[in-house]
Amino acid sequence: MQINKIIKMKDNKYKIYIDGESIVTYDNVILENDLLYKKSIDNNLYKKILIDTSYYDIYNKTVKYILKRRRSEKEIRKYLNKFDISNNDIERIINKLKDLRLINDREYTKAYINDKLYLSKEGINKIKEDLINEDISIDVIEEELKNIDESLFNERLEKLIIKKINSNKKYSNGYLKQKIMSEMIGLGYNKDIILSILENNLKSDNNILENEFNKVYDKLKSKYSGYELKNKVKQKLIQKGFSVGEINILLQEKTEE
Repeated sequence: MQINKIIKMKDNKYKIYIDGESIVTYDNVILENDLLYKKSIDNNLYKKILIDTSYYDIYNKTVKYILKRRRSEKEIRKYLNKFDISNNDIERIINKLKDLRLINDREYTKAYINDKLYLSKEGINKIKEDLINEDISIDVIEEELKNIDESLFNERLEKLIIKKINSNKKYSNGYLKQKIMSEMIGLGYNKDIILSILENNLKSDNNILENEFNKVYDKLKSKYSGYELKNKVKQKLIQKGFSVGEINILLQEKTEE
């Protein structure tokens, strides 16, 4: 088989004309097979060129995939498994990317923690769980988390909790505590810190109940009266987490007015 000509293209690619047909391949394939100095090739070398080209197609796609954002080794393995490629070639690509530091789980962990700190609402426990799921060593995770000022997470947690309190003023403290606690634990924050912030920022339940009672009562009194009004008011306030005893006291006071 005759090599008619080899033309250099963009992005480290070459076009090889063999017996009038063309193959677009890579500089690595040209160099590894010493094609610049060959005038002819046999069928075995021709097949090897095709195989090598396919390998570098996948390798370069993987590099582009990594350059979009840092990836864990687990992510890269999952990505490579989508292609028709041998286990040996997967390991070859993984090792080459490690040598180039394009796969580096410590750097990935560092970048992941910083992204979650500044671009998400997630807490340390959720970040740690996600990194463990990416098969990152727990030692690496713990070491990189120590480099982050934990107070930054706590400050963000306090802002989240205050925002939740301010947007849910119609609920009792007990109901609100349970609701916020569940949400913040789900985001990966420490239970004791959540509770401490809640206790420092929640207002008296009596004021909340009285304000909410007046709103509900005034809204419903145009539609209902007597026992039915009391029952409807009670139902609404129970749904908001207030105790039956406290509601009954306010209903009695309202009746006596």
